[in-house]
Amino acid sequence: MQPNLSHLYEATPLWLDIFFAATAFLTVTMLYLVVRQVSISGATRVLISSLIWLAVLAALAHSHFFEQLNARPPHLILVLGPPLLLISGLMITDKGRLWINQLPLSNLTFLHTVRVPVELSLYALYVYQQVPKLMTFEGGNYDILAGLTAPIIAYYAFSRKQVSPRWLLFWNLLALGSVLNIVGHALLSTPFPFEQLAFEQPNVAIIKFPYVWLPGFIVPTVLFSHAVAIQRLIKGERSLA
Repeated sequence: MQPNLSHLYEATPLWLDIFFAATAFLTVTMLYLVVRQVSISGATRVLISSLIWLAVLAALAHSHFFEQLNARPPHLILVLGPPLLLISGLMITDKGRLWINQLPLSNLTFLHTVRVPVELSLYALYVYQQVPKLMTFEGGNYDILAGLTAPIIAYYAFSRKQVSPRWLLFWNLLALGSVLNIVGHALLSTPFPFEQLAFEQPNVAIIKFPYVWLPGFIVPTVLFSHAVAIQRLIKGERSLA
């Protein structure tokens, strides 16, 4: 079955582009603030490298590089691969683990609030026929709940000390499952050879600017935040900071 590509080259509203771009830069800012709690120089490096990566993705998307749908391997690998390799390196190397063990779990938890504007953007993109319904809260994607509960969890876990590490781990596992669910649906509804879902209204947004920043930066940042928290909580961290 061939995907419906009639909306691939349709422009999205400027207000939506600006809103989503602001969400991406909010994610950069929140990640910067997380790292700044550990090292100002490290935070500066994270900020600069993040902005460079966003610029690279923007340039490639602007040149329609990701719209070459029959390329083998799919060009989307260049969006997902580098950040996932970086996260893997941080999680498995001694130097990486030493660094991430210093990051404040409170800030990492609060970072998940960015999922609220992300989900609002996805719903607007669905209205403009850029993503399928299954990627929205109307279609069964309830990832917005992770974003809405993140500040509550952060407050009661770290300020009031009324959420135990065990419950914080449980919340992280649920929220991680939620984001992995939508990532799977998003990939399987993208008009590449491996598409399995939503042929009538495929996910064409994430191969265009600025929405390529969702799989290329926002989602990896969310996954990184969960991975750090889960790893430390499973190891028995008791100090919620």
